[in-house]
Amino acid sequence: MFDSPKVKKVSVVIPVYNEQESLPELIRRTEAACALLKRDYEILLVDDGSSDDSARMLCLAAEAPGSHIVAVLLNRNYGQHSAIMAGFSHVTGDLIITLDADLQNPPEEIPRLVEKADEGYDVVGTVRQNRQDSIFRKSASKMINRLIQRATGKAMGDYGCMLRAYRRHIIDAMLNCHERSTFIPILANTFARRTVEIPVLHAEREFGDSKYSFMRLINLMYDLVTCLTTTPLRLLSVVGSVIALSGFAFAILLVILRLALGAEWAGDGLFLLFAVLFMFIGAQFVGMGLLGEYIGRIYNDVRARPRYFIQRVVRQESLVAEEENRS
Repeated sequence: MFDSPKVKKVSVVIPVYNEQESLPELIRRTEAACALLKRDYEILLVDDGSSDDSARMLCLAAEAPGSHIVAVLLNRNYGQHSAIMAGFSHVTGDLIITLDADLQNPPEEIPRLVEKADEGYDVVGTVRQNRQDSIFRKSASKMINRLIQRATGKAMGDYGCMLRAYRRHIIDAMLNCHERSTFIPILANTFARRTVEIPVLHAEREFGDSKYSFMRLINLMYDLVTCLTTTPLRLLSVVGSVIALSGFAFAILLVILRLALGAEWAGDGLFLLFAVLFMFIGAQFVGMGLLGEYIGRIYNDVRARPRYFIQRVVRQESLVAEEENRS
């Protein structure tokens, strides 16, 4: 009843940031994998403000005769997910696959994702097998996955793997969302009716270093918390309520003990002062939590700044149009 039509055209979106060493191999292997699909395809390579020769290499690849490559150049570095959203805004396929440029997720897995999507799934996720990352990266990934699962209630195994496939209507729904902080796998799952995960291979990084430093991972975690849920704000109110109630109960206990044992036991009112102080501190936390709740709701409504600014798009159609205009 809810089966989706067979995929006719595949768009592969790959964010690129200072990957000049891996680009030739990435393009060769991705084109070879897409050629096995026996259907129309395009490869969108989004340069996320690279400072090396990546942008020029992408333009040359897109300008080559008969190329299936589309080069999308951003004016500066906006981050992986914003770069992918920029690519989404220029796709023409009815199935969109995202892939990292570091080749740790092999492009050869693309046909498997397309085959699974043909079964009628809106989102095809992946789980990395035998991960070739450091212990720190693996531990941070597990912690972030658990955080996401608790916040969203959706038990996906590996949100950190960017090798995923999305139906076109999922992409259109995400493009209509205007929040600046976007975590694409989670956002996509909020619109998907049918999702599935498949195991995929994971290789060691052959070229360059990871672009996710320790501070970037910390920023990602905070970004996830604030863009997924207002639970931390509610937790602040809960903590304040617990402190205030504990202070109130402590004050009552001190009054009872003073009446029963005398003023000397209660420190001549010093302990009672502490109890009253705890009540006021708790009340302040409650007020801050409620204020933060309202500010969070306002923030969610008004954050509509552009996620990115596209400086140039290079594709075969645009080159043909330019030649026709010149003639």
